[in-house]
Amino acid sequence: MTTSERMKMAAGEWYTCIDDELETLRVAARDAVFEHNGLPPRRRGNIAPALRALLGGAGEGARIEAPFHCAYGFNLFLGDGVFLNAACTILDTAPVRIGKGSLLGPNVQIYCAEHHREASGRLAGLEIARPVTIGDNAWIGGSAVTLAGVSIGEGAIVGAGAVVTRDVPANTTVVGNPARGVAPR
Repeated sequence: MTTSERMKMAAGEWYTCIDDELETLRVAARDAVFEHNGLPPRRRGNIAPALRALLGGAGEGARIEAPFHCAYGFNLFLGDGVFLNAACTILDTAPVRIGKGSLLGPNVQIYCAEHHREASGRLAGLEIARPVTIGDNAWIGGSAVTLAGVSIGEGAIVGAGAVVTRDVPANTTVVGNPARGVAPR
């Protein structure tokens, strides 16, 4: 039985990102993102129509400021009242779920893809996709980076510029590279 690269990606298996079907999906995402980023704010609304149609889900009042970038869009799920500030990049090769009321600062980056550790695997375009989950009412500071497979708990705060390499428990504040917990004030 032949399994497509898209099916492997969705199953969390190693897949080849250099693939015609995946490229077609990325082109569709780039077109929707281009529309979103190019429309005047009053015409765009909270999320431009083509991008909203592409997303896996967008709750009431969810807003994405321009510019914005995503790899596929269909793996991105935004809860009610989610706010993504300008220049967020979400490489959604796996599901990215952002809980209601969560705020992402400018230039926040979320990466679901991990490349192969061996050069030959990277040259072959091998990746594995791991989901990212951000709980309700979290705050992700500007220029923070969240890596593949990470969960950020409800009410957590990720400081500006932090690199999140491990799960963040609910109601915890993390800062730094790699991100580490800090004592409450």
